Amino acid sequence: MRTVIAGGHGQIALRLERLLADRGDRPAGIIRRAEQAADLADAGAEPLLLDLEAATAAELARLLAGADAVVFAAGAGPGSSAARKNTVDRDGAVLLADAAELAGVRRYLIVSSMGADAEAVYPADPVFETYLRAKGAADDAVRARTALDWTVLRPGALTDGPATGLVRLAPSVGRGRIPRADVAEVLAALLHEPGTAGQTLELVAGDAAVAEAVAAAAGHD
Repeated sequence: MRTVIAGGHGQIALRLERLLADRGDRPAGIIRRAEQAADLADAGAEPLLLDLEAATAAELARLLAGADAVVFAAGAGPGSSAARKNTVDRDGAVLLADAAELAGVRRYLIVSSMGADAEAVYPADPVFETYLRAKGAADDAVRARTALDWTVLRPGALTDGPATGLVRLAPSVGRGRIPRADVAEVLAALLHEPGTAGQTLELVAGDAAVAEAVAAAAGHD
């Protein structure tokens, strides 16, 4: 399975690439800077150089040729401006959806955020409000695509601890935290579970094994 990951040098993406490579898949990661390529190669992923903020859908579609799935894991990151929340977190996700349709890639996973909402109100932090709105608008745009088998994954607060392999995954799970390593594990499982297409799922630490949680979300006993 060839999976192309936008935001290929991110913390979740690098973990996902290693997991996919270890199980015999063929991950590829889209990066903005050539010096990031070595880290992807170390993770077993093919580096693809492209700036999502400057590329056209046609240019991106060429990198998706032959892919079985795409994952949007890009983000402007902490400390970035409100403007970049829109150009990366929102517009980048839409661009990847456009490119996936052009390339004929149906499976699309998007790493969103708990609380994402195009109408979010968070007066205490206007930049964070813009982030939640950008992520919500991206989710809405992806979920409107009938040509895509999409899954929206909304993790809780991200931590850097080791993977536990134990999660809670459902349309609504309540506030909580989740290690980035477990988010990567769930994404890897979702890629091989088409039964989760068309779902928006929240994710926090829990007591169900990843494989069991993903199977339950897909409606398997």
